[in-house]
Amino acid sequence: MHPAAATDVPDADIVNRLKRRIVEHCLPLWSTEGWDDVAGGFVDRLDSDGRADRVAPRRVFVQARQIYCYAKAAQMGWYADGRAIALRGLEHLLAKAKAPDGRPGFVHRLMPDGGVLDPRRDTYDHAFVLLALATVYALDRDAQVRSEIDSLLAYIDTDLRSPNGGFREGSPPSLPLRQNPQMHLFEAMIAAFDATHDMAFQQRAGEFFALFLANLYDKQARVLGEYFEEDWSKISPVSVEPGHQAEWVWLLKGFERITGCPTGRYRDELLASALRYRDEATGCLVDEGDVEGRIRRPTRRLWPQTEIAKAWIAQAEAGETGAADKALTSLSLLERHYLSHPVAGGWYDQFDRDGKSLVATIPASSFYHVLCAVTEAEQVLV
Repeated sequence: MHPAAATDVPDADIVNRLKRRIVEHCLPLWSTEGWDDVAGGFVDRLDSDGRADRVAPRRVFVQARQIYCYAKAAQMGWYADGRAIALRGLEHLLAKAKAPDGRPGFVHRLMPDGGVLDPRRDTYDHAFVLLALATVYALDRDAQVRSEIDSLLAYIDTDLRSPNGGFREGSPPSLPLRQNPQMHLFEAMIAAFDATHDMAFQQRAGEFFALFLANLYDKQARVLGEYFEEDWSKISPVSVEPGHQAEWVWLLKGFERITGCPTGRYRDELLASALRYRDEATGCLVDEGDVEGRIRRPTRRLWPQTEIAKAWIAQAEAGETGAADKALTSLSLLERHYLSHPVAGGWYDQFDRDGKSLVATIPASSFYHVLCAVTEAEQVLV
């Protein structure tokens, strides 16, 4: 037991407090200062004072994540303007990032003025575009949005599918293969099933579960690998990211929910593995470890903390004794260490082992993680 975890009494109000923070501060901040009124689109980051960095390149997956955040907030009934902001973001994304060079698929990065900075097609990006489309579609079942979902799936199947199972890194293809794009496509397929109730998405999600069992998850070491050769054989030494171990716990619970396929054994193993890699002083997850459970990188980013909270929320939903309290404690650590930023609606992205902030800016990419953890918490814990 870590010292920080041992003394923490679960804070029953943490979920409501975090929800208020998102509704009153995060959502207004990222749709005003975080939106480019001149060129359109969401900015990639704010400076440490909360002002938009208008010259930073715009990563396409960040545009998609911000669309997801506003659509999800609208779906939860949290934010009246959420739907309109999500649709405005989606309109910009489709106008600027979808096939601007005449080739199918979405480009990787845009310039602040909306021009193409990097024309590569990246699978991870496309997973988030699908997640954004599915979340927007869930709001009002718009036929045009469904058509975008179908054309995106056709592109992914045609240009990104690997002959060895799963999907390549992108187009043009590159190595190593990573589990991360597969994980987020798995997430997007679950979301697409929830939005459409189309059994095809249940089947597609099943393909990622099969890849997880066959290649991504080492059943002996009980860890999820990160990097793979073209045939999905693991690359040694195996890198273990505890945040991803935790994220799969939540995703496997989602897969079980839509299919009835039991995932409890793997969730238990992944969660136990993730918990080996914690910072002594704070109880927060660190960024990387090895198969033996040793810490490789003692830095600690924000997103693994949201994922361990979601893992405990998933276990609470499954009825595991004590999991709800662990989820509340995880959310309290997130609030204390990462969300206590002087900019209301901002956050710290990464700390070193001594608790010194390593990233001066406030990246937009983290909003998706924070909002998702708090929406899950409200649905399960409150």
